[in-house]
Amino acid sequence: MTTAASGSGKGRTPISGRRRGPDSPGLLTRLRRDALQALAGGPFYRRTLMGRVPLDLKLRIAQRWPGDAKRGEAIAAGEIELGGELVRTPTPRWSPQSAGSQWLAAWHGFGWLADAAAAGTVAREAVRELVQSWIDENTGSAGIAWRSDVLGTRVFSWVAHFDEIVRRDQEDPLRRAMLTSLVAQLRHLARTAGWEAAGAGRLRALKGLVTGMAVLGSSESRMARVLKTFERELSVQILPDGGHVSRSPSLQLQVLQDLIDTRAVLRSAQIEAPAALKDAIERMAPMLRFFRHGDRRLALFNDSLEEDGVLIDLVLTRSETKGRAPSHAPDTGFDRLQAFKSLVLIDTGKPPPRGFDDHAHAGPLSFELSHERERIIVNCGAYRGPKPNWWRVARASAAHSVMVVADTNSVEIRSDGTLGRIPTSVARERAEHEGQQWVSGTHDGYRERFGLIYARQLFLSADGEDLRGEDRLTGLPGAVFAVRFHLHPSVQAGLVRDGSAALLRLPSGSAWRLRAAGGEIGLGESIYLGSGEARKTQQVVLSGTVPPGGVTVRWAIRREPRRSIADQAQEDQYPGDETSGNPVATDVSPGGQPPGNG
Repeated sequence: MTTAASGSGKGRTPISGRRRGPDSPGLLTRLRRDALQALAGGPFYRRTLMGRVPLDLKLRIAQRWPGDAKRGEAIAAGEIELGGELVRTPTPRWSPQSAGSQWLAAWHGFGWLADAAAAGTVAREAVRELVQSWIDENTGSAGIAWRSDVLGTRVFSWVAHFDEIVRRDQEDPLRRAMLTSLVAQLRHLARTAGWEAAGAGRLRALKGLVTGMAVLGSSESRMARVLKTFERELSVQILPDGGHVSRSPSLQLQVLQDLIDTRAVLRSAQIEAPAALKDAIERMAPMLRFFRHGDRRLALFNDSLEEDGVLIDLVLTRSETKGRAPSHAPDTGFDRLQAFKSLVLIDTGKPPPRGFDDHAHAGPLSFELSHERERIIVNCGAYRGPKPNWWRVARASAAHSVMVVADTNSVEIRSDGTLGRIPTSVARERAEHEGQQWVSGTHDGYRERFGLIYARQLFLSADGEDLRGEDRLTGLPGAVFAVRFHLHPSVQAGLVRDGSAALLRLPSGSAWRLRAAGGEIGLGESIYLGSGEARKTQQVVLSGTVPPGGVTVRWAIRREPRRSIADQAQEDQYPGDETSGNPVATDVSPGGQPPGNG
């Protein structure tokens, strides 16, 4: 989490110079947006947003999501933590100069109203004052507050919590002010929802548009046209196996939640939900289950956090879908090995296509391992906040449990956040026999720079207590390599006395031994961002230099018999500090220099 002091400047916070967000537009969209913003900034545009204001909402949304009462109380007190950044008593209230674009988008989106509602009467008056001040101060129709995904989020949040914000008295001035503002916001959103934002942001904008049209009243023909746009977007973004095109577990959760909200609004309005919407929900729910570890939270691929396990349970329940998690997702590009109490998730696909790649990570063939409710091998996770250095580090290949060549990303990440050079050839195979499971994959992400092809094979035993791997580089000699195994912060690691293996101890008392051949084994520091805050942890690194003819690194992670753990603890461990400062184990903490982008 990053703490920002409140600013003192006036006007709208500029976003130039910041990294592009997940919905960064292409050139044509930017030109269209610039033209609309120039028009919206003029003195007459606001008049085009005026319309008949109803006395009340035509219907209520019966289904809402639970909030966090403590967060709601903090917001009411001026301690506003959003997008991984804490701003205390923002000044100016809606455009503090020190706040990052993620914080501003979340602040203007009012998605935090669920938290304020959970705080009850403690936060109600503060929320009323915040809503009124937003209406008074955001009189323009441009900038981040009016970006379509932010606008769609705000429309839905205001509608969902309308009765908790306004008083029952029909003469409440805030009631009239909110309804008047909603009419204007909806008219602008109708002009931008279908094109301004990209990816998940476009679906969020369309959800807000459908919601506003349903509760404020709209003709059947207009609603039908918007739902057709929604259907077209679903065909682009939701893959045949149910994965979201971004390949991000966190966005899988967000988009599924948005689709469930849209279906709930249509049901409340007694409008038949499109078949494409129903089908998308039915396909996405099993894929959300696919990404869950034994702790019931999400795997850390492509800008994902663990997320709230209770929320994931609720989303799956409200999906009304019972489909089981598949063993592999051929369209999204992931494989799942599950045996007894162990789970391995592997990225075996290509990076997302252009337009959906702004937050993709350089982690092809990376994997995560968990046993029961304990994570063992992880990727570092996703950064939330305004510091681009942290963001680059979290996306780098070195922040993933995978083989890395010369500290270079296997997928080029450009300065604007999009992907440049990507592997042109990605292949995978899978086999199963009597409960034993194999997955093998290859990519040529290092061929252009180093003349090398990378291949990884993983095998999981039928009892789930023996995971074996083989990492192979074929091609030109001379490049240094490192096979990284990032550990969850709850795992304690130490090298055995002869340096031939690492012993991994879990909070439950169980231990796993990592042995390897073909690379020098060492321990290094790492960072874990999966829980939403930076936590120090360790990584096991197998390193070396590619010789003529290529290199093969074989390794195995096996669970130790419980009776032997206590007996072996002293004789296995090096004396003193377990995290030896091995120079081959690159520190991926954001304080250092980020790995090269290739």
